[in-house]
Amino acid sequence: MATPTPDELASEAFVAAVGEAVQTSVMVYRLVMAIADAVRREQQKKAGRESELTVAEKASVEAQEEMRRFLPPDIDTALVEGGDWPQLAQQLMALRDAGVDLEAMLPRLGEITVTVREAVVANVQRIAREGTDPWAAMLRVTMPAGPVREAILASPAWPEMAATMAKLHERGVDVRAILSSAYEEGTGVDQAVGKVLAAASVPTTSWDAMLSYGPLTTGLEIPKDLDLSDRERALRQLAIAPSENGRFARMVREAMPGMEREADLLVASRQWPLIAARMAHTEQEGSLVETYLVRLREEPSWREGDRSPLSGRLVRAATDALRKPLGPATKSRVAVNTTAARATSTSGGPKPAKATAPAVAAASTRGQTTGPARGKKK
Repeated sequence: MATPTPDELASEAFVAAVGEAVQTSVMVYRLVMAIADAVRREQQKKAGRESELTVAEKASVEAQEEMRRFLPPDIDTALVEGGDWPQLAQQLMALRDAGVDLEAMLPRLGEITVTVREAVVANVQRIAREGTDPWAAMLRVTMPAGPVREAILASPAWPEMAATMAKLHERGVDVRAILSSAYEEGTGVDQAVGKVLAAASVPTTSWDAMLSYGPLTTGLEIPKDLDLSDRERALRQLAIAPSENGRFARMVREAMPGMEREADLLVASRQWPLIAARMAHTEQEGSLVETYLVRLREEPSWREGDRSPLSGRLVRAATDALRKPLGPATKSRVAVNTTAARATSTSGGPKPAKATAPAVAAASTRGQTTGPARGKKK
């Protein structure tokens, strides 16, 4: 069976989202009708005039005529094809016979169902876009940076892989252990194919990786062949999902109100993927990134100083802001990061590992990784 292309996966996700949205709208319609029918019955019961329901066949025909005028075709069709349609039709006709103005009620009910449908579609699409983030984070802390991890994130089948990881996790499987084993297999495949293609099994250190070594990357795992000239690939190499990258960019802009130009310069800088990786690392440590980024506004040292380009000064300032420990007063004001709390709980989802080796040790061990590493420093 051929692997679905990204376009096919997106199309399938959209169709599934629409189907789920329509069914949710039908559920809402049923709920509203059940409530309305209960009110009708109670009112008539109190007056001692509870009426008999219209014969199902007749009610079905009349109800369809009414609904077609006010409900969207997809919701109308889903209702009529449902197994409980005869009962719904009888409820609707009973409301009409009891004096309810259907020409006023049904348009309002139509608006409710359409609103629900659109909200569900938007939510399902959002989950489809962002649902792989926790598993990309797990890759970041389970697999060393390199060709295996990058190949996974670049694969058209990545959304399907992430969905499989989620299902395994829900069934109590240790996904981290599976990934560690898969990494060993992937490394063997990479080396075997590399030999056939006359490629080096271990990539040489790129110019970007060498230039980035220092405060900008201390504590982070940086691939030897880091390529900052290709932002999309650099983010993959650092295991930063597109939606995660967008979220980090929004954080920077929100932390620098009134300084939109400067915030955009930072996000557009060549080193931005490394700043995003630092932000991801901060979250994995259980801290709120926003608490660190506020320093860009409160301590704008980047506005002064040498004559180097502003973007470079912003990159250095952001790196310092994210690395400088919080003071006791600041820590006391930090709210609990529920995502991080769940990630570190014994029963939660993907669990990030903390970096433990100091920068000096990282320098001596750079390039010696032979298996799965958890937060290992490069």
